[in-house]
Amino acid sequence: MTTVLDRLAASIPLNDDERMVLDAVRDIAAEVIAPAAAKVDEEGRFPDEGMAAIDALGLNAMFVPEAYGGAPLSYTAYLACLEQISGACASTGITWATNFHAMKPLIDFGTEEQKQRLLPRIANGGLASLAITEPDAGSDATGMRTRFTEDGDDIIVDGGKTFITNGDRADLYLLFGKWAGIEDQRRAISVLILEKGTPGLHVLGTEKKMGHRGSSTATLAFEGCRVSRGNLIGEPGAGLPILFASLNKSRPSIAAHSLGIARAAFDRTIDYINTRKQSGRRIIDNQGVQFLIADLATEIAMTESFLWRVAAMVEGGERDIATESSMIKARASDVAMKVTDAAVQLHGGYGYCREYIVERLMRDAKINQIWEGANQVHAQLIGRSFVARGDR
Repeated sequence: MTTVLDRLAASIPLNDDERMVLDAVRDIAAEVIAPAAAKVDEEGRFPDEGMAAIDALGLNAMFVPEAYGGAPLSYTAYLACLEQISGACASTGITWATNFHAMKPLIDFGTEEQKQRLLPRIANGGLASLAITEPDAGSDATGMRTRFTEDGDDIIVDGGKTFITNGDRADLYLLFGKWAGIEDQRRAISVLILEKGTPGLHVLGTEKKMGHRGSSTATLAFEGCRVSRGNLIGEPGAGLPILFASLNKSRPSIAAHSLGIARAAFDRTIDYINTRKQSGRRIIDNQGVQFLIADLATEIAMTESFLWRVAAMVEGGERDIATESSMIKARASDVAMKVTDAAVQLHGGYGYCREYIVERLMRDAKINQIWEGANQVHAQLIGRSFVARGDR
């Protein structure tokens, strides 16, 4: 049965090479990533099988320019691949997506020397981490306290980060902190690349989480980490514009991740309610259930359509996409939570049991309403975009 959602997926604007890559991703998602997902979740272990399959396919290279060892494809292709991987295993999806989140600012704002030296590690299967959040600075990144102090040709890093995806495993960290000597708290924000093995970098522990249990989420401490000035991205105090530009492209990633979860839950539920009977009737034969399915399918389709619109804006080089980025992140994560909640409900008591995938999908969906900016913060940002900018 071909559905409206299948037709929408088939209409994603990809070229022939990108279609071939997406087909290969679907294959490894179905044959390697999904079969391991339950064990990854149950044991709370790193998704080695999925990440090995991703590396074997060379997927890290898709967002790295060719000059630095990459085989670049479009942003749309990246999002489409992420959606497939996340539907098979949300932990694997976010582990891989964090490579893009962390390294895109290096690609967009780094020097030629930095890119030549650092990007081949990622293109060849290295792991990256984006280090922004601190215990007292979550959605308000400007409240961070990690300090960068200039010392000759080096920068001394002191402070700490929490809730850092890939934090205990990364080869490269995109690290945000404040430049000592710049008093303005927003203008002080700076960004550098911290490399694995730097003395003074400590992993204090990893979180035991409700969902995404296979994705490592670490607390980091920096005690006098000495980093070459050559690893500074841009100038001191240039970090905030880089951070915002990064988030404008990473937030649609969270949307794709969310829609992968939502679609997996929806597809499983459709299969279940077409076969499961109550009182001699299939569950789907109840009109109330059909109304609910209609609502969920429409939510997925409309959100998917807007995701590809935002992707097209990025492809077209549009820079002012902050509002659209907030809209798609917030809506897609809300849709994922709504769909997975309904999926558990429609599975009845079985939906509450780990034997059925929808239980895991519901747990995995929740964090997407929180990270990359809580959805309440995004509602503020969207609302503020309509405030007149004249004298008041």
